[in-house]
Amino acid sequence: MYEEPYRWVEAVGNRRTYLDEQFKQGSPVVALTYDGGLALVTVSKGTPKLYEIYDRIALGGLGHPADLEKLRFSLLEMAHTEGFNRSPSDVTGSRLVKYGMAPVIKQAFEEVYKAPFILKVLLAELGQKPEKDTLLTINYDGTFEETTGCAVLAATPAVQKEMTSYLHQEMSSGLSLAQAVATALRAWALGDRAQRQASEDKERGDEKPTPAAKPASLDAASLSAHLRDRVVEKTIECAVLDRNQPGTSKYRALNQDELGRLLPNDLKAALAS
Repeated sequence: MYEEPYRWVEAVGNRRTYLDEQFKQGSPVVALTYDGGLALVTVSKGTPKLYEIYDRIALGGLGHPADLEKLRFSLLEMAHTEGFNRSPSDVTGSRLVKYGMAPVIKQAFEEVYKAPFILKVLLAELGQKPEKDTLLTINYDGTFEETTGCAVLAATPAVQKEMTSYLHQEMSSGLSLAQAVATALRAWALGDRAQRQASEDKERGDEKPTPAAKPASLDAASLSAHLRDRVVEKTIECAVLDRNQPGTSKYRALNQDELGRLLPNDLKAALAS
């Protein structure tokens, strides 16, 4: 009888190890503010990773597509039921996370005889004023964090921290959408490179991980070069919550033509070739 709590703790620890392994090849997701709202950027192999949830709320996901779809439909139902029964103003990212996603993900993670959700989630909410914009990230165990300015999803907390630090260094007030997309793509390249390095270290059996990238390797040229190598035969996804868009829905997924006009010139040339 006394062994049961310890077995549960051991089982939860094994689930963390298993889930961490599942995310090592995942594509990071970046969200940041720009002068017209919020932008979400990622790179995928064809399966969408960015979605609209409600008029002013967008979703980005990292993990298994089936789990992301399951949770997305649950969120859609909750958001629209809440908006219909109460009012659209009652549908907030914080409410969806605290009363919708987080408890469900936490319960699935802790019920060791059932499969957990293999996903991490980023929820972006456009406020009525720029200072009210909110970004929420949820881990696979149901823990969540609310931030402003920028947020990322990545394979490990260390990579997430590295990407967030880079964004804080590169971001400035009043970024245009083109500047925001370029900054987000460089942050994505930084995270992808760090994830690949960590995976290679583990395969080699290195006891000590490769030190974090030196400042010289964080310049725009180095990150752009990695990005050019990695986006071949992949899809760059970008969606915005556009404050100036007419109507109640502020979500807009950028099509390839619009995204092409926003991409840095060196990346355009690489994709064209």
